[in-house]
Amino acid sequence: MADLTASRTKPVAAPSARKARRMTDLRRQPGFNAMAWGCIVFLYSPIVVLIVFSFNDNRSVVRWTEFSLRWYGEAFQNKGIRNATVISLQVASVATFFATIFATLAALATTRVRAYKGQTLAYAIINQPLMVPEIVTAVSTLALFTIIKKATGVNGIGYLMLAHTVFCIPFAYMPIRARLEDMDLTMEQAGADLYATPYQVFRRITLPLLMPGVFAGAMLAFVVSLDDIIISLLVAGPGETTLPIFILGQIRRGITPEINAVSTLLLGLSLFFVILLFWITRKRK
Repeated sequence: MADLTASRTKPVAAPSARKARRMTDLRRQPGFNAMAWGCIVFLYSPIVVLIVFSFNDNRSVVRWTEFSLRWYGEAFQNKGIRNATVISLQVASVATFFATIFATLAALATTRVRAYKGQTLAYAIINQPLMVPEIVTAVSTLALFTIIKKATGVNGIGYLMLAHTVFCIPFAYMPIRARLEDMDLTMEQAGADLYATPYQVFRRITLPLLMPGVFAGAMLAFVVSLDDIIISLLVAGPGETTLPIFILGQIRRGITPEINAVSTLLLGLSLFFVILLFWITRKRK
């Protein structure tokens, strides 16, 4: 009798409430699936075409003949592509190294401290390259570097590396800061209770726990630097042609299968970093 009474008094969701939940679920809205698949096809069909025709034996980029790796071989033998790739990797590596260091320091200074006046302004300054159009950043950087070059007479690829470093800092900062905000302070407080110095706590506790975020930020900064074209186009000097600039110059003379092959390799590199980032994030969880 008691069980029967309990079953009668147990709250049951009203049909109107269930219907309301179904109506607010976007996946159940009319046409949602069609719109989602349409967006996916629109976004990724050009990439599929690019990859497919990179394996086309014919020089035409619109007429398929047979499968071939000919254009990948041509791309590897192209001296211009090799030089541009080396420069891009050099710039991206240096920019990633310094941007990750500065981003880590900025993340520690904005999360491992008590709230202070001007903290919101600090966030805005760090994320400024994300909020300002990239063309504005490129033009202002070019103007500043022109003044410095005229005053000092110093030229070189260091200006391009510096521009990429500054531009990549907010991209590395976001995952590092997110990782710090998710970290529990218990272990750091326990280390301090055991008379560890702040440096020892950072080296033995904070930094190892922070490494997944550091790796994620570094990979994101590397991909952004490797892919950048607007800042590179305006800041790069003679003999500092990066791979995106080289590809843009080739496209102006007409798309060739070599460009398809190089673009596919860049896509594969980006996909590798995305998968690695997903794996690190999943392992952390």
